[in-house]
Amino acid sequence: MKTKDKNTLMWLAAGVGALAAVRAVSRKLNAYDFNGKTILITGGSRGLGLVLARQLAKEGARLVLCARDETELENARMELAGKGAEVLVQKCDVTDRQQVEDMITNVQNEFNPIDVLINNAGVIHAGPVAEMTVKEFDEAIKTHFWGPVYTTLAVLPAMKARGGGRILNIASIGGVVSVPHLVPYSASKFALVGLSEGLRAELKKYNILVTTATPGLMQTGSPRHAIIKGQNKKEYTLFKLMDSSSLTSISAEDSAKQMLDALRHGDAAVTTTLFATVGELLHRVSPGLTTDILALVNALLPGEGGIGKNRATGHESETPLSQSTWTEKTQKAAMRNNE
Repeated sequence: MKTKDKNTLMWLAAGVGALAAVRAVSRKLNAYDFNGKTILITGGSRGLGLVLARQLAKEGARLVLCARDETELENARMELAGKGAEVLVQKCDVTDRQQVEDMITNVQNEFNPIDVLINNAGVIHAGPVAEMTVKEFDEAIKTHFWGPVYTTLAVLPAMKARGGGRILNIASIGGVVSVPHLVPYSASKFALVGLSEGLRAELKKYNILVTTATPGLMQTGSPRHAIIKGQNKKEYTLFKLMDSSSLTSISAEDSAKQMLDALRHGDAAVTTTLFATVGELLHRVSPGLTTDILALVNALLPGEGGIGKNRATGHESETPLSQSTWTEKTQKAAMRNNE
């Protein structure tokens, strides 16, 4: 290589390095400070919502947690308050528009205007699509789409009036790549991704930044609350094994940290876990190949039958294998995260 060419490459490399350094400094200087901010987390009483609350409490955030179960909410409140956090809990079903609007009004009048909204509430239905009914699709779309619609529209006027805010919509890699035996879940998460990206485009002019999270499997302990259909014990055991494996999942704490960092910096999107990142990339390059691979995966999953269209929860579907050392990470997470 000629000396002139070498010098050109060196200057280019130096320029790229300088730009990267400037960007890193800019991100740090412009990072959103959660200290003193009022942050609403839906589904905040357990699982990922509680993990997010713990991390935000360490940064001095004022927390508002909403969920449907008063006992779980109180357990979360006592834990966080016991560590010095300022926290308000509100019983609310996010699929009910009136409950959401009443909750937001109450928080803004009696506690503080909401600076940050984290749409985290979720529900999982697992099993062959032939065993699903309209009920499962309806529950999923109400929770993952209409819930975030109701909360966003309720906080939007105050955020606009104050000149800014942040919104984190926690979708799933299933909202980018539809996963076999999780069709109601995936379809509703696709809807949330579309909503979230559209909101970011429209709300940026008001200094309201929207981040879309598409995490892969996380060890939150939540599988025991999943609704399982078909051969429920086989379905649940496989689900729990994948949820515990380091090859296919990461800790809820690591995933939450990545999502909060994306929210802090106003990033458009964040995908957690290597497994999810590879799946997302493959789908982007070749959707046909991706679905063909997933069709092969589907052939290996439990078939129809078992309890059929009846429903069982995860904890009703336990087996010796699902409670073995192979699922220890998920079991410990369930104990740790109020599941």
